[in-house]
Amino acid sequence: MAEGENEVRWDGLCSRDSTTREAALENIRQSILRKTECLRSVKETSCRPSDGLSNAVSLDGLNKLLAHLLMLSKRCPFKDVREKSEFILKSVQELGIRIPRPLGHGPSRFIPEKEILQVGSEDTQMHTLFADSFAALGRLDNITLVMVFHPQYLESFLKTQHYLLQMDGPLPLHYRHYIGIMAAARHQCSYLVNLHVNDFLHVGGDPKWLNGLENAPQKLQNLGELNKVLAHRPWLITKEHIEELLKAEEHSWSLAELIHAVVLLTHYHSLASFTFGCGISPEIHCDGGHTFRPPSVSNYCICDITNGNHSVDEMQVNSAGNISVSDSFFEVEALMEKMRQLQECRDEEEASQEEMASRFEIEKRESMFVFSSDDEEVTPARDVSRHFEDTSYGYKDFSRHGMHVPTFRVQDYCWEDHGYSLVNRLYPDVGQLIDEKFHIAYNLTYNTMAMHKDVDTSMLRRAIWNYIHCMFGIRYDDYDYGEINQLLDRSFKVYIKTVVCTPEKVTKRMYDSFWRQFQHSEKVHVNLLLIEARMQAELLYALRAITRYMT
Repeated sequence: MAEGENEVRWDGLCSRDSTTREAALENIRQSILRKTECLRSVKETSCRPSDGLSNAVSLDGLNKLLAHLLMLSKRCPFKDVREKSEFILKSVQELGIRIPRPLGHGPSRFIPEKEILQVGSEDTQMHTLFADSFAALGRLDNITLVMVFHPQYLESFLKTQHYLLQMDGPLPLHYRHYIGIMAAARHQCSYLVNLHVNDFLHVGGDPKWLNGLENAPQKLQNLGELNKVLAHRPWLITKEHIEELLKAEEHSWSLAELIHAVVLLTHYHSLASFTFGCGISPEIHCDGGHTFRPPSVSNYCICDITNGNHSVDEMQVNSAGNISVSDSFFEVEALMEKMRQLQECRDEEEASQEEMASRFEIEKRESMFVFSSDDEEVTPARDVSRHFEDTSYGYKDFSRHGMHVPTFRVQDYCWEDHGYSLVNRLYPDVGQLIDEKFHIAYNLTYNTMAMHKDVDTSMLRRAIWNYIHCMFGIRYDDYDYGEINQLLDRSFKVYIKTVVCTPEKVTKRMYDSFWRQFQHSEKVHVNLLLIEARMQAELLYALRAITRYMT
């Protein structure tokens, strides 16, 4: 746990038993009030200059506790905990201590808070899901609150993540969180890095490892190369990468450990894509999620603006430009018409295998030239970059500098027939959980498109999934890649490629500029497709390399 929190136990608040929570809350209240009184008395009696540092340390510890209470008052699924946390904060404030307030406006910078389910207003089924998540992690994080647009997927996601991080498995708990940190850091995702730094310490991880990857055990340092290639250029993974990890003498990985690590790496690379793709805000109790500054007259101060925490009205201005509602409406109508025409063409004639292969190569080549006008290098912050090596290594298209990468044919190696069984054999039950999550994301539909109902969206969902795999060189022999250009316009392709390949470069403008007439829930649905297609693509390359090493 973070410094200053080691004397306060939050675990009891995760209990489903109200008596246990009540006892835990009372202990927390007494502990925080003792610290508050102690700090006040020290302030009143302290006159030596040397006391200033100890006062600052004491105040910093108290502030972390108060920030945690603020998070509980807003995000705990148990009403008694929310109310008591707010009461404790007010008690501290009455003693003359400044208390924190949230920064920003909700779990996402891209989605208005009023459109996201508020904690406390959920139905019974959703409350159970929230309570499960809170019991497992001790928090209800912003990713969960955005994914809740799609409860069926969220339940599968939380079950899988819980198994990977907390259930029996080849890797010790602190290794799991450290690998999560390494993976998220490849995309400079400070949101996920901060969460897992806290989790790593909570399960007994050595704080020295957090000073940089070079301070971690050699075994984890050796994983750095696979992490790097998997995150940015997975088509370059070979069985030699696998052999180096499995035959590193006293620092060797077992096959089961390596499968666990690969699944964790791909999970967190993809989750970084979701974090940036949906504009996930910092958690309330983390850096950037709260402030101790008092609100100004207009309810936000200039420091909030520089941190991207703008006023509600300003946040809801469409940064995609002056697009009229009628233009957006016609975009939806045009997309629906293209879907109808493509279906008719499918029914009338089928392209030859040669033509299908040619269309794949054309689409793969064209995907190289899809980039954003905002495309510029993002320099990672030191607190994130220390968790990985070779900070200059990033995504590169296939044939830059004349490099050619052979097409990965799903007919030769696929998740269903090969990857699934390999994962399940070496890390029981995980293959099943991941498979279920893939299927839910791919098949999820409410048969709606913007304002239209009773729409078969399978063609559109398949185009999105296959476009992502096409960017990674993965080809389905039975798919006509000519459909992609018909269904996905340039602004959507820019968004997809950025979220999947360089998520740290995603902007609100990109999010706003595609599917302008669609609901936010539909854009979150798109992100679920993007992250699962990306995770499967990475897994296919890694698992194929492991299979080749084994045979």
